[in-house]
Amino acid sequence: MAFLVFTACAQQSDNSAKAAAVQNKNFPDAKPDSYWKKVLSPEAYEIMVNKGTERPFENPYWNNHKKGTYVSAATGKPLFSSNTKFESGTGWPSFYAPINPDDIMIVSDNSFGMQRDEVVEKSTGLHLGHVFDDGPPPTGKRYCMNSYAFKFIPAK
Repeated sequence: MAFLVFTACAQQSDNSAKAAAVQNKNFPDAKPDSYWKKVLSPEAYEIMVNKGTERPFENPYWNNHKKGTYVSAATGKPLFSSNTKFESGTGWPSFYAPINPDDIMIVSDNSFGMQRDEVVEKSTGLHLGHVFDDGPPPTGKRYCMNSYAFKFIPAK
């Protein structure tokens, strides 16, 4: 069972055809890879630009139970809240809804011979994770996110 969950959340780190397809869309805050290489941590760059996947259960936020907001590591835009975070058992931070659905975009991901829905930041086109239809109420969605695509801002 754990293997199936891992492959459902994991993705290829070298997926240049998919990366090119996403980068060719009109994203208002899109920047060249060289820019992101300078401003993102190496881990965030691998996840967000190269569409990598961090290891399950070995990332900063999978087991974070603090109240606060998960903002984009690239733009600082608030994307997910601890109020919608839940224990999915996958080893990645999981949410049943974004703060504002208009701040993300769902694009087709056909890597690993599977059809999945990739979640990207709408303003940049940068990779955040995937969304699945096996989450809890009220949405039934599981936004399986990569910790390194975010910075956590604790509630005050």
